[in-house]
Amino acid sequence: MRILIASDHAGFELKNALFRFLKEKKFEVVDCGPDKLEPDDDYPDFVAPIAEEVSADEKSQTLGIVIGGSGQGEAMCANRFPRVRAAVFYGSSRLNLESEKRFNLIALSRQHNNANVLAIGARFVSEEEAKKAVLLWLETSFSGETRHLRRIEKIDKLAPCHLGLENGQ
Repeated sequence: MRILIASDHAGFELKNALFRFLKEKKFEVVDCGPDKLEPDDDYPDFVAPIAEEVSADEKSQTLGIVIGGSGQGEAMCANRFPRVRAAVFYGSSRLNLESEKRFNLIALSRQHNNANVLAIGARFVSEEEAKKAVLLWLETSFSGETRHLRRIEKIDKLAPCHLGLENGQ
């Protein structure tokens, strides 16, 4: 598994911390930028290349982690690409859920939805929560259950007709 990670200015520090954390855990991780803090950068410039690579990987061996202020715009950008299923994570300070339920959302995004991109809202999550969530997300496998496969296939069929593409390409 190859992990691509990127952020905008709001997620820059968290991206760097997660990159180091994943390297320490011996994951194959690629820092896709930015290399330096630019307060006026735009998240689509960093998210789109990751989403494009995840989309192109038909063997599903590439995962993406994108970090911004809210994670919402990053997920919206990533989800524009065929076969990309981005889930958003917020930390406990903004969720009115018990700890285990909150992290179950991360596991379910992989188990049921086969999420291949994780968008993190840096303004809503602590570094420790982000590390715990990312590790759980990476260590959780897709269940492969028929009902979930069927639903994902239906999602994947939506993109080509709305993007003017043919045959799911």
